[in-house]
Amino acid sequence: MSGSSTPPGRKPTAFRLDDSKVRLTDDDSRRPSADEALITQAFLDDEEPRLPRAASTPKGGFGFGKWLMVGLTGLVSLGIGLAVDSLIRDLFARTDWLGWLAVALAALAALGLLGLVARELAGLARLGRIDHLRDKLRTAADDDDARTATAGLKELMALYADRPETAQGRKALAGHMHEVIDGRDLVKLAERDLLSPLDLEARRIVLNSAKRVSIVTAVSPRALVDLLMVLFENLRIIRRISTLYGGRPGTLGFLRLSRHVVAHLAVTGGMAAGDSLASEILGHGLAARLSARLGEGVINGLLTARIGIAAISVCRPAPFIAGTGPSVKDFMAELTSLANKQDTDGNS
Repeated sequence: MSGSSTPPGRKPTAFRLDDSKVRLTDDDSRRPSADEALITQAFLDDEEPRLPRAASTPKGGFGFGKWLMVGLTGLVSLGIGLAVDSLIRDLFARTDWLGWLAVALAALAALGLLGLVARELAGLARLGRIDHLRDKLRTAADDDDARTATAGLKELMALYADRPETAQGRKALAGHMHEVIDGRDLVKLAERDLLSPLDLEARRIVLNSAKRVSIVTAVSPRALVDLLMVLFENLRIIRRISTLYGGRPGTLGFLRLSRHVVAHLAVTGGMAAGDSLASEILGHGLAARLSARLGEGVINGLLTARIGIAAISVCRPAPFIAGTGPSVKDFMAELTSLANKQDTDGNS
């Protein structure tokens, strides 16, 4: 024991990482002095072995489901084509003018199909353009990049070039782009001058839909009616807000947009908002003042508002930089006052 010396122990001490007494070392055997703290590189580095990403990534199979859909779609298309061809031949056999009328109607249907496909592709392109523009403006604001912000704002003004209600905002923003050199400030000015009227209208859309859901679900005697009303209003909110911000989605674009809204809700925890909303309502003492149906209507209205808020975040071509955007609490007072009025009218 006399040949080995054990360093004296010391009491645990708290240090800040930016403290001058904290030092980084690669020597695991070095002992700290009484007035310093040593952090080894091994402590900072994540040296735990990790499997490659491919180990948790599903492997691409043969895509039997895709083959099935392609095959069925091809068979249905061939069946429709043969039926149309047979119909035209039969009409020509009966009389020529009926055959030529069928050919003209078939050509009209083909043109309509091509126009529908073109509209769907244009709608998807607009949604992709808005997503790209939102990411560009967010990057410009985070990096305070004036050049990226200017390019993004030019795209934003081009997006609303055919909207008369944005003419004043576009004019003001064009003037700011010649005077302001900070990228983050440019994005904030775009929010204030160009997007604020659209944001105000989006809030009105969400509030009105939430009120309708709250009233219908409070007075409806059937659960099926409640479900259909909530579904209808939620889909209506998504389409109207997308159109308001310049998306104008077609059927495929609307499905894609709805999927993005649901994904946004999942990421932000919106699907579990029911419990928190119920807690807030209970915390405001509304449970003691409202009937069960009115309380259910308020909760359904707030959940509809949550869908609308997610739709605003997904459809808006710019991120919220100057503010945090709408929240469920912004609609709480309106819905609860509406419920209180209904309760008062029902008791009188």
